Amino acid sequence: MTTAGSPVRSDGGTDTRELIYNPLSGSADHTDEIYDYADEYDFSVRETSESGDAIELARESDADYLGAAGGDGTVHEVVRGLHEADAFDSTVVGIVPTGTGNNFAGNIGVESIADGFEVLADGETRTIDLGIANGHPFVNSAIAGLTANASSETTSEMKDSLGVLAYVVNTVRTATDFDGLPLSIETAAGDDAWSGDAAFVLVGNGRRFPVEGRTQADMEDGRFEITVIEDRPTGQLVGEATLRRLVGSDTANITRLESSSLSISVREGDPGTFSLDGEMLSARELDIDVDASALSIRVGDGYEPDPPAIDEQ
Repeated sequence: MTTAGSPVRSDGGTDTRELIYNPLSGSADHTDEIYDYADEYDFSVRETSESGDAIELARESDADYLGAAGGDGTVHEVVRGLHEADAFDSTVVGIVPTGTGNNFAGNIGVESIADGFEVLADGETRTIDLGIANGHPFVNSAIAGLTANASSETTSEMKDSLGVLAYVVNTVRTATDFDGLPLSIETAAGDDAWSGDAAFVLVGNGRRFPVEGRTQADMEDGRFEITVIEDRPTGQLVGEATLRRLVGSDTANITRLESSSLSISVREGDPGTFSLDGEMLSARELDIDVDASALSIRVGDGYEPDPPAIDEQ
């Protein structure tokens, strides 16, 4: 593995390496480690100071290799910036996980900061699908319903004190007041695939939603994995185990679909709240399409180009 200097291109030029780093992500104590590895692997570092900065930095970047150091939100902003700059053809993306959950990093086989830099410098490059929802890109998932509402109310202070448990706590709190989301879903085949009151709608590009096992979806098949969980009376939910039983033990309330595109319509009431990799979007109609093989990304050894189906895990 080469760790010193920058790789040489076939035209004799030198590839440029840049890292967009959110120093406030996760436990906010990674800065020394980030700069040590950046120096070792010859990455320049640009820091964010507030939400939205990574979008602008990625939009301005002309790096051949662009790393996103942060959590899933930072990854989303970097991808969004490249999308706005129409720079996917000229940029290879990598992930250095420093956030609270780091779900997408795990889904591409990157488990640590050291692993992230090693994969960025010397990992395999794959071209993966991207989701586009009402013109907004997402790489991991689009979510509607209970978990999207809870995510919008999970503050940075809660994540600092509770870590990934902050999302669980807020989901449990939200569940007691959630009335269900009246939706209709139409897929690429033109079918009215599902209609009813949903507790969750989970559209996975990089992520799937099994009860147990790995969460990596097939990112190279040009299709979303869609999970709809019907609304059920929740009573007083207490703790993560109860929540897992709500979404996992009764398969009769779960509908699974696959499609290259879909439309989600909120039939009545207020517009729905949708989470695109953590970016909150309010809409009554959400049109979601796959942009196949759009994003070049470095992946670790744990990444599976053709993961087994959920019922085979």
